[in-house]
Amino acid sequence: MLAIIGGSGLAQLADLEVIRRQIVRTPYGEPSGPLTFGRLAGGEVAFLARHGYGHTLAPHEINYRANLWALRDRGVTRILAVCTVGGIARGLGAGSLVVPDQIIDYTWGRKSTYFEGAEQPVVHVDFTHPYCGETRRMLIESATEAGVEVVPRGTYAAVQGPRLETAAEIDRLERDGADLVGMTGMPEAALARELGIPYAALALVANPAAGRGASAESISLEEIAKVLKETMGRVSRVMGKVVERHGHP
Repeated sequence: MLAIIGGSGLAQLADLEVIRRQIVRTPYGEPSGPLTFGRLAGGEVAFLARHGYGHTLAPHEINYRANLWALRDRGVTRILAVCTVGGIARGLGAGSLVVPDQIIDYTWGRKSTYFEGAEQPVVHVDFTHPYCGETRRMLIESATEAGVEVVPRGTYAAVQGPRLETAAEIDRLERDGADLVGMTGMPEAALARELGIPYAALALVANPAAGRGASAESISLEEIAKVLKETMGRVSRVMGKVVERHGHP
């Protein structure tokens, strides 16, 4: 079963025919909310709002371990994550959609592994390529088929938040090789890898990052909300096409 994790601006899937909602208990505490199961484009999917259905959880407060565990526990075998980001690289303006292929993790203090505790042996997972190549291809090909333009690669800088970045911090991220900046990309991707669940992300650029373009002096939260509203239709089309092509039993 495919699962879609919705980020800011995607607390629910407009075209999802809801069949049931289920509260899942995990050894790691409570997920962000009940899992929603339904049909999208003729296929069965699970949906989870990363920030909670009322958008009440800040990025550093999300129980990523519980979220990923709950999805696997309910039979999810592939995850499509939608995330909202700021654009650092030239050409990644507001409204751009990107399928990132790399991550740089700047977060701290988050529960970021299942392999900890006195009774747990040390386990190292390979993270050379943090996103599943096959799942990335599914997103890119489905976007093309749906007539939605996506940038097929990019490096996602995962920062702590919840505040937005300074212009100097964005300069540093650019020097480090980051194309996008967001707050929820990690440890979500690493936890999916630890659980063996193929995982890829579709990143929606909500605004130029701090100090760039229209955000040179300040970032307009009102403009971000407008971009999210205008762009989510394209995100939903891509997700629907993925499910149509790959989500049938």
